[in-house]
Amino acid sequence: MKLYNLKDHNEQVSFAQAVTQGLGKQQGLFFPHDLPEFSLTDIDEMLEQDFVSRSAKILSAFIGDEISPDELKKRVGAAFAFPAPVKPVTQDIGCLELFHGPTLAFKDFGGRFMAQMLTHISGDKPVTILTATSGDTGAAVAHAFYGLPNVRVVILYPRGKISPLQEKLFCTLGGNIETVAIDGDFDACQALVKQAFDDEELKAALGLNSANSINISRLLAQICYYFEAVAQLPQEARNQLVISVPSGNFGDLTAGLLAKSLGLPVKRFIAATNANDTVPRFLNGGKWEPNATQATLSNAMDVSQPNNWPRVEEIFRRKIWRLNELGYAAVDDETTKATMRELQDIGYVSEPHAAIAYRALRDQLKPGEYGVFLGTAHPAKFRESVEAILGNTLPLPKELAERADLPLLSHSLPADFAALRQLMMAHG
Repeated sequence: MKLYNLKDHNEQVSFAQAVTQGLGKQQGLFFPHDLPEFSLTDIDEMLEQDFVSRSAKILSAFIGDEISPDELKKRVGAAFAFPAPVKPVTQDIGCLELFHGPTLAFKDFGGRFMAQMLTHISGDKPVTILTATSGDTGAAVAHAFYGLPNVRVVILYPRGKISPLQEKLFCTLGGNIETVAIDGDFDACQALVKQAFDDEELKAALGLNSANSINISRLLAQICYYFEAVAQLPQEARNQLVISVPSGNFGDLTAGLLAKSLGLPVKRFIAATNANDTVPRFLNGGKWEPNATQATLSNAMDVSQPNNWPRVEEIFRRKIWRLNELGYAAVDDETTKATMRELQDIGYVSEPHAAIAYRALRDQLKPGEYGVFLGTAHPAKFRESVEAILGNTLPLPKELAERADLPLLSHSLPADFAALRQLMMAHG
């Protein structure tokens, strides 16, 4: 598999290099050189297969002969060890529930596949994973790498800005997982990660790697659950399918567009954001004008400069699709609350991120179409806000209950690169 750097097309790397490097020169994102396409017959046959076999075939189309099909299928089986069911919500809308993994969030798919790929590629060379999280990524990455040999994980998160249960989920593991609470917002954490990757000495000393959604292995893994969603739908729904994606960093939407590029029948996508509406404003008026990031109920989507947007534009350019065919909506907190209550009234308990995607879908679905929105996290991960909005008590799933009373093991640091560098070198 060949990939090129979106900022410098001359920089071309293999899949293994892209996974271990994370980013290219000038912090450019890697993008597949070839965009494979399955025939309609292939797609029909694949939709009959089980999740793991089909996913191995999808990933193999991108990765090529760098990993043998048998090895790939074994790794996919280890990564995707839980289901992604589509739950009916209304007559013509279903939720693709991506929160049945160990950390109850969609990031489990990408995080676990990336862990499998990295350990396969690096063999017994020590690797340090450095990543920033606005909540869910941290837990998924921590659990995916926990206890794997020769891997040290350092996770930065904005202190006091993620939910207490999210924090418990990944800051109580210890072992090869180090967590650092930074005095600052998610963008400050992200900036520290970028500085670390610009520090050649640090990179070499620690075998530094990133586990953000910018890593191509995470992105490729996410393509697989779009196929899994379609596989569960009746034929008439497959022919008129609209998918609404809750969007922050835009990795999930990128994966959906890659699924469509492979031949998956999706009529259109809707990019649903919260008040951090850089993309909806851009699609509406043609100007890229990020505002300061606002804190919202859907905190994992509080991103005003989405990392993956250049990849979205590249897919549209390469496929000669028109960007104005992408649906979009920005949903504020009040509407999000009202939508969560509306969902509860029809018998579906949801959290803010999925509620935004549902709202955009319900407002834009046309007669005869079938809609799927992505449920990216278990409502209990946002228990405090969900309970306050719905006026109900949520039972804690066992994955959260067994960590709720454990002590936090995080370091605290200012948003200062020198301090972070010292911590990383000292423990390295």
